[in-house]
This record gives sequence, C-alpha cells and structure tokens, in this order.
Amino acid sequence: MAALGKIRKRGVALVIIIGLGLFAFIAEEAFRSCEATKNQQRQQIGEVLGNKINVQEFQSLVDEYQEVVKMSQNVDNLSEDQLNSLKDEVWNSFVNEQIIASEAGKIGLTVTDEELQNLMKDGTNPMLLRTPFVNQETGRFDVTMLTKFLADYKKNGSNPQLAESYQKIYKFWQFVEKQLRTQTLAQKFQALVANCLLSNPVSAKMHFDAQNQETDIQLASIAYNSINDNDVQVSESDLKAKYDEEKEMFKQTVETRDIKYVSFQVQASAADRQALMATMKEASEKLQSGANPAEVVRKAQSQFPYTGIAATKRAYPSDIAAKIDSMSIGQTSAPFETRSDNTLNVVKLLSKVQMPDSIEYRQIQVGGATIDEARKTADSIYTAIKAGANFDELAQKYGQTGQKQWLTSAMYENSTSMDEESKNYLNSINTLAVNDVKNLEFSQGNIVIQVTDRKAMVDKYDVAVVKHTIDFSKATYSDAYNKFSQYVSENKTIEDLEKNAAKFGYQVQERKDMYNSEHNVAGLRATREAMKWIFDAKENQVSPLYECGSNDNLLVVALTKIHPVGYRALDAVKDMVKQEVVRDKKFEQIKQKLAGVADIAAAQAKGARVDSVNQITFTAPVFVQATGSSEPALAGAVAALKEGDFSKAVLKGNGGAYLFKVLKKVAREGAKYDEKTVEQQLSQRAQQAAGRFMQELYQKAGVVDNRYLFF
Repeated sequence: MAALGKIRKRGVALVIIIGLGLFAFIAEEAFRSCEATKNQQRQQIGEVLGNKINVQEFQSLVDEYQEVVKMSQNVDNLSEDQLNSLKDEVWNSFVNEQIIASEAGKIGLTVTDEELQNLMKDGTNPMLLRTPFVNQETGRFDVTMLTKFLADYKKNGSNPQLAESYQKIYKFWQFVEKQLRTQTLAQKFQALVANCLLSNPVSAKMHFDAQNQETDIQLASIAYNSINDNDVQVSESDLKAKYDEEKEMFKQTVETRDIKYVSFQVQASAADRQALMATMKEASEKLQSGANPAEVVRKAQSQFPYTGIAATKRAYPSDIAAKIDSMSIGQTSAPFETRSDNTLNVVKLLSKVQMPDSIEYRQIQVGGATIDEARKTADSIYTAIKAGANFDELAQKYGQTGQKQWLTSAMYENSTSMDEESKNYLNSINTLAVNDVKNLEFSQGNIVIQVTDRKAMVDKYDVAVVKHTIDFSKATYSDAYNKFSQYVSENKTIEDLEKNAAKFGYQVQERKDMYNSEHNVAGLRATREAMKWIFDAKENQVSPLYECGSNDNLLVVALTKIHPVGYRALDAVKDMVKQEVVRDKKFEQIKQKLAGVADIAAAQAKGARVDSVNQITFTAPVFVQATGSSEPALAGAVAALKEGDFSKAVLKGNGGAYLFKVLKKVAREGAKYDEKTVEQQLSQRAQQAAGRFMQELYQKAGVVDNRYLFF
C-alpha cells in the first residue's frame, strides 16, 4: 500500500516521463522514415507520369540492352560513346513505354498473345530478323527454330557446359519479345491517332491541283537588306509587343543553362619531347645495328607490340602501313611524328613475303602419359601420313575428327602478344605447301598438321614498330596544374575570369542552352562532377577546378544564366526579337514607298527589282534570287490570284517585300489525277503529323531526368 501511495504522489511525473519516452520512440521512427525517404530520393534517376525509376533499376535495363547489343554485333565491349548512346536509347524507350502504356490503358488498347504469335508466323518484322532464329533459305524468322530452342533450353539449361550460351540466347529472346510487344502497342496507338485524320476525294483533288498547277509571274521586289539597320529605330515597347505576339515560340519544356568556361589541355613540353626523342633515337640505332627487335620494342615501351609474325598492311596503324610501302628490306626509319595520333615512331622492315591470306588445314593433337610417349606417338602418326595413311581414320583412332578448318590472317595478325610456341605453330601453317605435313613439338605434347588448301596470295610484312605517344611528364602536368590553380583561386567572379584569362594564356569560351541530359561539358570526357555542379549552382557562381578528359585537361566553369521551364525572358531572346522588329519596320517603310503602285512598271519606278519567276506551285515555297530567301507566303499569294491579276497589296516575305503580276497558269504537263493514289499520299502525311503526338504527351508527362547525377 505504501508503494501504491508513492506512485500516486508521483503520478504526474510518471505520466510525463512515459510520454517523453513514447515521443522519443515515435520521433526516432519518424526520423528513420524520413532518412529512408531521402535515401530513396537520392537514388531516383527519373520519373514519368509519377512512376519513379531508381539507379539500380535503370542500370539493370542498361545492362540488359548492352548484352543484346554485344550479342547482335558480336563484340565483347562497347566504347564510351556507344555506352552513352545506349543509355540515351534506354531512357527514351522507358519514357515512351510509360507514356504509351498509360494512354493505351485509358482506352483498353492491348497487344494479345495471338497478335504476337501472328507477327512471329509472318516472320518479317525487322526485330525478328536480328535474332538467331532466321531461316537462311527464306530469309524470314522461323518460329519452329524458336520453339526448338525453347524446348532445348528447358531440357539443357541446367547443363553447366551449355548453360551460359543457352542463357545468353534465352535472355536475348526475352528482350526481343518484350520490345516486340511494346513496339506493336505503340504502332497500334499511333495508327489509332492517325486514322482520326481522314482524307476524302474533295481534299485529294484540291491537293492534286495545288501540286500540279504551275504559275509564271513577273515579280517586283525590294530586299530588306537594302535598308541599313542603323536607319531603323527600335524601342523597348516595340520589343515587348513583338515578344508578346510571338511568346509561344519562346516556350521551353526542359530547363537549360548558359555557361562560360576555360578549358586547358596539358601537352608535352619541349623537355618532354627531347627525352622521348632520345629514347626513339636509341631504339632506331639498336634496330639498325641488328638487335633483337622484340627486345628493342619492349624496352622502348612501344604501344604497338612486336609478334614476329608477318602480317598484311591492314594489321598495322595507317601511318606505319603508309611508311613501309617506301622502305626496302632491312631498312630502319629515323624517328618521325604522326600528328593524327600524337606519336613518335620508328619502323624497321624485317621482311616482305607473299603468303596466302586463307589456309585450310587439319590437325591431330597428340598427348601421352609422358612427353616422351607423346613424341613417340606423334612420330608414328607423322610417318604413317607421309606414307599415305588416311588422315581422317588416324584422327578418329586418337579420338578426334581431323576436320578441315580455315585460318585467315585476320584471325591472328591483331594479337597483342605471341609466345614462341604460337608463333611456331602459325609460321608452320603459313609456310607449308598444300598436302605437306609437319610434326610440331610443344611443351605439353605434339600436333601433327597437314595443309590442304591455300587461297588469296597477299603481301605480308614482318615489321618492328616503336610507337609512343608524346606524353607530358609529371613535372609538366604539375606546372600546368599550379598555374591553372592560381588562375582559378585569384579570379572568383565571371568578370575576373574574363578580364585576366589572356594574362594567364587562357581563353574564356561560352556555351548556351546546356541540357542536363548531355554526357559531357565542353566536349571533354570524365566531366560528370562538373555537370553536377552546373545544374546545382546559382547564377554568377564560379566552380572549383576540375581535372578531366583523359587526365590531361583542366577546367573551370561559371554559370551565367538559368532558363527554367516555361517562357524564356525577353532579355534571353532579345536579339532574335529585335531582328523580327527590324524586319517589320523595314517592311512598313517599303510598304509606304510602294503605296498606290498598280503595276510592275510603277513598282520598278519606285526602285523595285523586276524578275520573271516561273513554275510556281502552291505546295512548294518560292526561292527568290533577288532577296536570297525562300518565300512560302509568295507561293500562297500567287495561288490565290487569276491569270492577268496584279497583287492587291504589298506582300511581306522573309527576305523582302513583293508585288507581282500573274502571267500564266497551266496544268503541269503529263500529270494525271489518280484519286486513290493522292488520298493515300494524304493519309501518309496525316500519319506523319500524328507521329508528333508524342511531343504533346511528353510535355504533359511530368518527365524528370536526373541521369546526370549518376552517369
């Protein structure tokens, strides 16, 4: 009871303590939830119609597509530019898929399994023709080949020897099937939109007449450039009025930014060049004296390896291939520079021989419990073949097929290294005559080879090449970095960067309307950090120093202007608006000058140039030689008048003001009206117009692209 009394006395305090504990618990959970949400946001690469995609999901799509591209192009790796292009394709596909799926879902538009099966049975879709399931005789996709593969995959997919190759093809097919369904849905939706735009016999006939009625005119023109720009007064109110009139032209759906930047590429100094030249001269002297070419090339750290195998000219860099044409056997060149790849080079032509570009051969690999046993067995096989024994039967006796195979120069001449045994093997195949046999000894056994055919004799060259990039030294880079760092640290504003650039030997460059979807800054590699800075900075800020490019560029950036989504401010487009205002005012001056003119002669008397312009049609703009501009409005005005009529008002064009008289209107000779053909043309044009619907849907999709933060 005493204990209960004490609790009652301290009841309020206990309630407060318990309340604080509960609050702390709830606050901790809320904090964790906020942190989790922030982490998710930090990993978000983009958004379409409220559907978010994080960096892991996007990378998975990129990896999937990358494997498809590598398999279809039969390559192991993609270049940086190819990867950037691939990422753009993946992003655009993701955006389009989300938009189409949303719009199609609203009207219940789908692609059924039956439609997909019909596409595969037809077998002509370009995507299907890039798969391994194409019948070489018909040139069409063969669904039975696919069915057989899927059955084999199900049966052999767990076989470790086959699993990898089967898995690659299976994933490739899954990708194609998914893309085929997406592509078909997009085509159905576009066809639905296009079929809302109908053609009819009346519009077809009008289009045919407009396309085939040719008009000859006499044209009086006064070019705008005949009036000096300085004679035209433009006020701020003029600019504002024109801006308001054409405001829709200045609407942008994606934020862009203007920058100024200084980029400096570090290059080898005179001392660096002299040091490299000394190395190259030493290599040239050693090669000339007969030193081992492989050792000379290795010690000189050549970027082009020496294998000791004669190769066609296509195996050598273009500058080396051009050089060896003018060299004699045994000649060594003096060091020479190739500016296209920034290298110094030394070349020695060791030999030039005529050899087959393609060789057919067969072989029997011989092993044994010991090397001596293998040698003994190989000798007996070699002796038997020389005596006329059947090669295939001997191969089968030793568990091999002895199948003939082709070796081409391209299969080995681009190798970056070559051990002695491989060199001996290739040289033997290259030098054996047809039906000759050779017993080759290797560290692990023997190979008995027989050449069965030789084709396409070509010149092959054994060339020792010392090729070395003219690199800058660490000291040179350090000096350049210190100088650039001083420039950046002493100039913290855009004005100072520009004012003092020349003093340091730099040049400030400008780039307008930069998008965050671009892959680099100033055309340089490895500028992701600079890109992130640009789209996080505020106007007039100057960035820190960035090391970028191929570790040879120094960069500083200043953000000069942010153009947000919406209408661009008048200041940002003032030059463009001013040109329009100047043109309008010049037209008004010319219009007043030509007021009351009723014929070509009167126009000429007022200073107009008179020319004959023939074969004008309504469907094509007129190019006016006198003003040097294309004039769609003139084609429309001419079509509206009858033969013999004179224009009722001065016509405003792109390059000048015009008056004209219609001399003759005739139907184009040989043109025959085919209603169905013209209606089909108009339908195709409608489909092209409908294809632009994606632009409208994109603008309404709330697309957020944060890829620049990750790639």
